[in-house]
Amino acid sequence: MAGGGFVVGDGQKTYPGKLTPFVLFTCVVAAMGGLIFGYDIGISGGVTSMPSFLRRFFPSVYRKQQEDATTNQYCQYDSPTLTLFTSSLYLAALISSLVASTVTRKFGRRLSMLFGGILFCAGALINGFAKHVWMLIVGRILLGFGIGFANQSVPLYLSEMAPYKYRGALNIGFQLSITIGILVAEVLNYFFAKIKGGWGWRLSLGGAVVPALIITLGSLVLPDTPNSMIERGKHEKAKTKLRRIRGVDDVSQEFDDLVAASKESQSIEHPWTNLLRRKYRPHLTMAIMIPFFQQLTGINVIMFYAPVLFNTIGFTTDASLMSAVVTGSVNVAATLVSIYGVDKWGRRFLFLEGGTQMLICQAVVAACIGAKFGVDGTPGELPKWYAIVVVTFICIYVAGFAWSWGPLGWLVPSEIFPLEIRSAAQSITVSVNMIFTFIIAQIFLTMLCHLKFGLFLVFAFFVIVMSIFVYIFLPETKGIPIEEMGQVWRSHWYWSRFVEDGEYGNGLEMGKSSSNQVTKHV
Repeated sequence: MAGGGFVVGDGQKTYPGKLTPFVLFTCVVAAMGGLIFGYDIGISGGVTSMPSFLRRFFPSVYRKQQEDATTNQYCQYDSPTLTLFTSSLYLAALISSLVASTVTRKFGRRLSMLFGGILFCAGALINGFAKHVWMLIVGRILLGFGIGFANQSVPLYLSEMAPYKYRGALNIGFQLSITIGILVAEVLNYFFAKIKGGWGWRLSLGGAVVPALIITLGSLVLPDTPNSMIERGKHEKAKTKLRRIRGVDDVSQEFDDLVAASKESQSIEHPWTNLLRRKYRPHLTMAIMIPFFQQLTGINVIMFYAPVLFNTIGFTTDASLMSAVVTGSVNVAATLVSIYGVDKWGRRFLFLEGGTQMLICQAVVAACIGAKFGVDGTPGELPKWYAIVVVTFICIYVAGFAWSWGPLGWLVPSEIFPLEIRSAAQSITVSVNMIFTFIIAQIFLTMLCHLKFGLFLVFAFFVIVMSIFVYIFLPETKGIPIEEMGQVWRSHWYWSRFVEDGEYGNGLEMGKSSSNQVTKHV
């Protein structure tokens, strides 16, 4: 495989262990932390397309929506207040993810999940009972605080609990929960929009209490990870827990490596400034670029605003919500494909295949919308075949994202960081993700108004750039124990100049015995 991929020989160091029912249960429960993020993504676009919600909180948008259909459809949802309602959550998530780094490192992954659930629950209640726009925005900020804590801790928890052979599949359980949350939200939107009296939006927003309670209660029954226990000095408990997780009595090799990695971690007084050291250049690059590119695929445009988007291109409210349900179903199904294939086909293959698929679909959707609306945004009668073509290619696009950049955008960063920078680096990943989610959510409706169908071509350009980046700079991480990940950088044609022998403490020494098994393929 070109661009610095590698294969690992049979002599690579491995740890004994198997996929036990206990670790499967804990990973499934922890992965449900993704439900709160997914539910919010799915609910936001549906609620903002409900006439009763718009009439109460965003009357200017409601009036635009009710105007003659010959007006510019690209601009009917262009409202700074409406975009602030949607995007305020992500700014809050950015801030809380930075705080969550300290909580996760000093008090464990479970406590961050608990905080996330409680904050999200509070935000859901405020939104469900909202009477004024400021209540909606305060509720959204609390939801964002909850998501920041959950998204910082859950991927780390899954990567540390899972046996390395199954780490990809179990970690993607987080993304699967996100997609299920989106689908459930879209189905509920579809039915709640039909409630007479126009109060269905309260059920949609207040329903976020359910996924919040799931992660809150789940965090109370989950064990902490051995990595986290060792990091906090609980060595005996950690060894006992590691035996139960791996399902074998002899875990001394993995335990000793975890202890050594923890000692290296404890020697780091300032993990944030430590991230800037030369030997962590590849990690910091991936912590920034992967979530940056993940948001510039344009997926949140589709998932946030799917009902709004379908309504804009000529669907009725019911039809647009139903179309969003269809795309949500595709999202879930395609994520299951990723769970099946990520530890078989590798991360790089899925990244590159998904990027190609998204690029083609974005070009087709741009052409379809451009042909129908032109540059003035004036729609005519919407033929049935046209609607089918647009929805079909949007679904193919969603599938491409859901088995590539969707799950891998969370998996790859969470598995490549050494323990001494893991919490801080994961916070960088979440923060970058939320910064660009916030920016895109804030400017999307305005960009749609001004760039029109060209907006999809902008995202298509970034898909080309990110695919080239993966091809050249991202090594394969399939099948590498998480504490032995340093070898992928030392064997990479470009990153090896930053990561030299002797720089990784225990993580490097672990890799020395197997470094001669790593072969570059350019």
